[in-house]
Amino acid sequence: MTEPRYSLFPDHDSRTAADHALTERLGVSRRLMPSRDVVPAGPSGEWLRELRNMRFDRPRELAGLTEWVIDGLETGTVQVTHPGYLGLFNPAPTFASECADRIASAFNPQVCVHSHAPAAVEIELHVIREVARRAGMPDGSGGHFTSGGSEANLTAMLCALQAACPAYGDDGVCAFARPPHVYVSEESHLAWLKIAHAGGIGRNAVRLIQTDGRGRMDPDALAETIATDISSGRMPVMIAATAGTTNAGMVDPLTRCGELAREHGMWFHVDAAWGGALIASDTGGALKGIERADSITIDAHKWFATTMGAGMFLTSRPDVAAQAFRVDASYMPRSVAAKDFFVNSIQWSRRFVGLRLFLALAAAGWRGYAGHTERAIRLADRLARRLQRDGWSLANDSPMAVACLVPPEGHEAVRSYVDSVHRDGRFWVSTAVFEGRTVLRACITNGRTSERDVDALVHTLKAVAPSIWSTQAESDLSVSEPHRTDLD
Repeated sequence: MTEPRYSLFPDHDSRTAADHALTERLGVSRRLMPSRDVVPAGPSGEWLRELRNMRFDRPRELAGLTEWVIDGLETGTVQVTHPGYLGLFNPAPTFASECADRIASAFNPQVCVHSHAPAAVEIELHVIREVARRAGMPDGSGGHFTSGGSEANLTAMLCALQAACPAYGDDGVCAFARPPHVYVSEESHLAWLKIAHAGGIGRNAVRLIQTDGRGRMDPDALAETIATDISSGRMPVMIAATAGTTNAGMVDPLTRCGELAREHGMWFHVDAAWGGALIASDTGGALKGIERADSITIDAHKWFATTMGAGMFLTSRPDVAAQAFRVDASYMPRSVAAKDFFVNSIQWSRRFVGLRLFLALAAAGWRGYAGHTERAIRLADRLARRLQRDGWSLANDSPMAVACLVPPEGHEAVRSYVDSVHRDGRFWVSTAVFEGRTVLRACITNGRTSERDVDALVHTLKAVAPSIWSTQAESDLSVSEPHRTDLD
């Protein structure tokens, strides 16, 4: 049995051998991934029993443990890196970002303190500046990496409250003479409710604005709600527009939202956690108006396809973040607000996540990411067009790679189609509710998904149709029979 100390810190030769073995094993897993079901049966009963019985009372060989973990992940996880996964925003990560994780793990820098990790911090700052520049934000914009979109959006709300009432940082919501409110669409990511709770303003401070019937925030309803709140003694502090809704990839009217925010002295935030990757593309102008934002959320771990989790908070007003998160601790070095993330973000100790996007952007360039996003859009359009030939309808009109589809039998049949696709095993799609109706949602963010995969999914859905029609006919018969009896 290996001495415990050497299990934690093996010598160079042992470590190198283990690295090579793990690389080989993961390579096998990747190679076999397309041949597996997207939704495997789940971890075996034996695997779960072994987990429950693992008391950590004796050391085990690392090689056997890594094999055991990989076995569990292969059979007990939705395979989001599978080319047939057309579900949420979990990506098949770029190889560059996987390399970045290995480098970050080897050096393990603490990036929240510039003096301790200047190279790492400068890399992250450079990426943030370049992404902000690409989004059209003014010179001097800044920000930082986050754990994900929710943290970035929380940061935006805290900055909005700080900008609206400088005493908020010290006195909290008690500093406001009137209750502060924020405005998001009904189709926004409803983490905003948790964010409002965490920020101390309460869930009821989030005003959910109705949509225009096409999944976008209705600017007239927004203006009316703001006016009503002002007359009722409330204080509007932030409009958070969505650029790429979760269900349907819709973009709120960014320019008009920005104008309303300026008119009322509010903070204008754009939650582009998914759709923000479209800044890489020069076509379409889908994100026109994003450059007006005081802050933007973009998740590198969504359409930019880095490993989980790597959000970004971008702001044209980095001085406000420095006010909101200022702190002075005797055990910390003298801080520089522009470079020390522990005084301009909610985090204190953090992983070097920005390297993931740095390596990927540097390796592929904006042109490479433009090709990545535009290709995904073409594949989503291909799926929609081919199904429309067979009587399906497209419920959304998104500039992004997501199609909300309704089968010929109507919204009530969506669940049957989705269940059948999951039983087939080769693909994963989801149900969603768009403008109050259930739709089949297919979203393409995987750079390995091909036209062949899309066409195979279309064939699978067409094969499902006869059984759906049969079930529908039986249902109609069961309803109509008593009706005829009543007539008799």
